[in-house]
Amino acid sequence: MPEGPEIRRAADKVQQVLIDKPLERVEFGLPQLKNYEKQLENEHVLRVETRGKALITHFSNGLSMYSHNQLYGVWHTCKKGDEPKTTRQLRVGLYTEAHSAILYSASDISIYPTELIHEHPFLQRVGPDVLNPTVTRDVVEVRLTEKAFRNRALSALYLDQRFMAGLGNYLRSEILFAAGVHPALKPSELNEEQLKSLAYHTLDICKRSYETGGYTVYTELREVLQQQDDDFERTRFMVFDREEMPCRVCATPITRQTYNGRRLYWCRQCQPERSK
Repeated sequence: MPEGPEIRRAADKVQQVLIDKPLERVEFGLPQLKNYEKQLENEHVLRVETRGKALITHFSNGLSMYSHNQLYGVWHTCKKGDEPKTTRQLRVGLYTEAHSAILYSASDISIYPTELIHEHPFLQRVGPDVLNPTVTRDVVEVRLTEKAFRNRALSALYLDQRFMAGLGNYLRSEILFAAGVHPALKPSELNEEQLKSLAYHTLDICKRSYETGGYTVYTELREVLQQQDDDFERTRFMVFDREEMPCRVCATPITRQTYNGRRLYWCRQCQPERSK
């Protein structure tokens, strides 16, 4: 499932081709949305925002569309007439004079009056967006110490969208490694320095992934790795998907373990089991 950085990059692409341009045609693949096609024709997209893994498209007629890619959904943007040949099911098609933005395969899509979009059940329960520029390290640190989160294992907490919206499986492994904390630890078991480090890396890793198109290794290392190997998947992560490979910091073999039903990768040397 795409995580916060991937959804934010998709939103950027959709916004880039649609913003302030009349929609010549609108197409919905879900029967319950068909009535909105005519209502949205000739309207403009005002802005596209994200809340974690949800994408919200605001239209000039006072309607807003909520969409969640879920596991298989994907946005595709292209010049008009260059739509991909695919067996995927079209769910949303937004077409201007020059471009198309199409959402395939997703099924969690709904339309609300803009002033009521916040009442969508998902948006009501998610926490602050990790890529929202108003979210600071202090905000993350405070949430780590709140009663609802402080006594939960980090392995579970960093998949919970109620804690921070946009986190996910690869980000979980990469953030915990960068902060040097073991996945079984709870925020209440961390000292002040560790809490600050975890808050910092929570935002820094997500921002880096967004800005680089999926890389979580730091810039200097990425440049070195890319000179040695141009394979994206082999060079993008510090620990994720690197089971038994040497840690990029200490050379200890990376451990893979299942936490909360999802694979998690960590270094036994860099992430000790007990807080110091």
